[in-house]
Amino acid sequence: MALLPGMQALFGIVGKDFVLTASDTTMARSIVVMKQGEDKSRDLTPTTQMLYSGEAGDTVQFAEYVQRNCRLYGIQNGVSLSPRAAASYVRRELATSLRTRNPYHVSLLIAGVDTKTNTPELYWLDHMASSVKMNFAAQGHAAYFCMSTMDRYWVPDLNIEQAKSLMRKCIEELRVRYIASLTKFTVKIVDKDGIREISL
Repeated sequence: MALLPGMQALFGIVGKDFVLTASDTTMARSIVVMKQGEDKSRDLTPTTQMLYSGEAGDTVQFAEYVQRNCRLYGIQNGVSLSPRAAASYVRRELATSLRTRNPYHVSLLIAGVDTKTNTPELYWLDHMASSVKMNFAAQGHAAYFCMSTMDRYWVPDLNIEQAKSLMRKCIEELRVRYIASLTKFTVKIVDKDGIREISL
């Protein structure tokens, strides 16, 4: 039995002209931690990133499938998908999978910046092919602990330091209150200049 999808944590916070994301780095099966340092994200375009959690085999296979198809679209059409278009495509793939005998059990956050409007966007998607555009989001049991914190402290037009401070609050809330030990997180920022890893 794999680590329950709920025991993994993904976060996203929309700022003034960027999206700050974080994902835990633990890969586990049942009660055994198999690996630390796993990056649970894939770059779909130069300015769009997808974070994933769920069943170990499903997540990697689905993430790589989506990543390759988004890149293929860019090569064939000479233009990259916007975050909204990427979220719509992923939602359709999840809906198609849901109607098969072996649907993907993945939960996702898609974060990006629309290069035409320079607008940051964050989409929350679950294994039932629900898709919602949000200003802040969390996947897994982390949502129970951190959505109220993000709701309390998120304001429009957050700058990078304010977003990092809010992300630190969320991670600290997990460390204090959550029974599972999620010790390390990969934190990335997505803006018009691309996707890069940062430290909190």
